[in-house]
Formats: sequence, structure tokens, C-alpha cells
Amino acid sequence: MDSRGLLDFVIARIPHISTVDKITLCVCFTSEADIVSLTKPELENILRRSLPKLRWDLDLWLGQAEQDIWTIKCRGMNTVSYTSSDYPPLLREIHDPPHLIFYWGQLPDKERPLVAMVGTRRPAPPGAMLAIRVSREFADAGVSVVSGLALGIDAFSHRGNLTAHTVAVLASGLDELSPAANKVLARKILEHNGCIMSEYPPGTLPQPWQFPLRNRIISGLSRGTLIVEAPARSGALITGRCALEQGRDLWVAGMHGEIFGEGAQKFVDEGARVVSSAYEILEEWAKKFTVIHE
Repeated sequence: MDSRGLLDFVIARIPHISTVDKITLCVCFTSEADIVSLTKPELENILRRSLPKLRWDLDLWLGQAEQDIWTIKCRGMNTVSYTSSDYPPLLREIHDPPHLIFYWGQLPDKERPLVAMVGTRRPAPPGAMLAIRVSREFADAGVSVVSGLALGIDAFSHRGNLTAHTVAVLASGLDELSPAANKVLARKILEHNGCIMSEYPPGTLPQPWQFPLRNRIISGLSRGTLIVEAPARSGALITGRCALEQGRDLWVAGMHGEIFGEGAQKFVDEGARVVSSAYEILEEWAKKFTVIHE
């Protein structure tokens, strides 16, 4: 463990402060000595606001942090801090990146572009087949696909991209993977040197509000997001909105003039480009960027 010691793990355990607040603490402090004697008034002074909901219990958070470190070692997990040079560079650029990432496998290559592929958990056969085909095309080009390891489009996108080291982002702790039906797929991702990551410490159960927050990481890691199939109330639409807010590319998948889902159609109505293959996206990137890694 480096000189930061417990620092990043304690910050991860402080409740009722925002992701941006945690980044502030991560940057302000340089070692665990900076936090082991911290008081609530000092924290409020650093963040420049009061924290009425925060019940101060530094001993509890220190104990949780120590347990997290033990779990990480026992389960073969890794972490990367916002302050590390190994932190994904595009993710660092968003407004509210996670201050600490827990992960299994290998972090994505910083020199290669990533693309997010998301969609409904209950796709129609054409949407599912399109997700597999396009993700395989990205794999053939050496481009890793990022998705959420959910049922449906997420799972199909990961399966088609295994050979390109696909990246899965969870809305829970790594050891609380949900749904259980995708545990076999998770093992295959790691067997192919992919990555499974989360901003949540070990033991964190999935909660409904954590999924929309997870989506900002999916789009934040990626140069652009492809909506494959999305009904009007799909969570994939949140990922699409995040991509736009982050200044990233957004596309909608279509085939033979058909758009899959009312939510996807809404993005098209707002100006999103419709693509039917990965090669159209790669060609677009080739026009935007001087170098595209193959």
C-alpha cells in the first residue's frame, strides 16, 4: 500500500457527502495521517458547507476502511484513485468522477478509445442480434465496449466484445454482482482480460438510485455512447443524457430504417445520428481524430 494508506478507503465510507466532495478530500489530503484525526467542523470548513445529516463516527469509517482493504486482498480486487496516473483519463474529465474505483481484471488501455453500448433489459430479437454484431465489429477493430453487465442489451454487448477486453461497470460492490444470471458472463470477461469495476466498496448491495449514478461512469469512460434499443422509460436514456452532458458522441442503432424503441427514437428526433454498424462510428472518428488505434 502507498503512503495514502487508509485515506481513500475512509473517504469512500463517509456518508452524506457528494462525489465532488470526495474528490475535494482526495486532492486535499495526501496520506492517512491527514484524516485519522479529522473532526466534523474541519471537514465542513474544507467543504465550505454544513453537513447536518452527517453523524460523525470516524472510528466506524476507519474500521470499515480496514475491512475493505482486507476484503480487497482476499478477493483479488484492485483499486485506482483519482490522484493516480493509472486513472482512466476520459473519466477524469467529467464533472463528478468517482474518487476511487474498485476493480477486477485489467483497467482499459488509456491509449485506446472506448465506446459505450447500452439498451433495454428486454430486447426484441433484432435488437439483441444487432448488439452482438456491432460489439463484435468493435472487437475486430480493437475497440473495447463499456456497458453495465445487466440483462439484455448490456449482456449481448459484452458477449460480442469479449476478445477486445470489454469493460463492465456495476451499481453495487464487486462482490454483490447482480443479476446472478450474469455471473458466468462476468467470469468470461475476466478470463479474456477485461475489467469489472465499481465506485462502491465491497459489500455494497445494489440500490435503485445507484444505477443512474453508475450510468455516468459508463458514458464517462467512453468517447461515445451507442443506444441500441430503448423504450420510453429505459435507463439507457440516462446514459445517453450523461454522454451529451459530458460532451461525448451519441448515436442510435438502426437497421433497414428501423429504430428500436420510443426512447431511442426521441434521441434521433433530437439530432442523434443513426448507425447500423461499428464501422460507421469508426469512420466518423477517423475524420475527427488524426490517429485511430487499430
